Amino acid sequence: MKKFLSGFSAAAFLAAALCVVPAARAWSAPPAAYGYGQEPWAVPPPELQGVESQGFHDGIEGARKDAGNHRPPNVENRDEFRHPPVPHRDRAAYRHGFRRGYQVGVEHLMRHGRY
Repeated sequence: MKKFLSGFSAAAFLAAALCVVPAARAWSAPPAAYGYGQEPWAVPPPELQGVESQGFHDGIEGARKDAGNHRPPNVENRDEFRHPPVPHRDRAAYRHGFRRGYQVGVEHLMRHGRY
């Protein structure tokens, strides 16, 4: 009886694992560049590198959030702009990229009636 239970437990574990792994893969996050390839307007300009590029991307996302929540567009109201998630030495570069990304996002979303 003990062998049956240990064999049953192993079989049950294997069956559960086979059911869970495909589901976990289906819910995993998309690759980091997913949004860039889908929307050409959201691609950071080539002159923005590193922290500026990160800021640009975050600015686009900030504009999307504001549009989705029907907030008036104002980059100064974004927490990410006021308190950049980067080291102090990189804050000016991040804010520069964020402001550009936010502006591009607002212009694109306004043109498509999402604001």
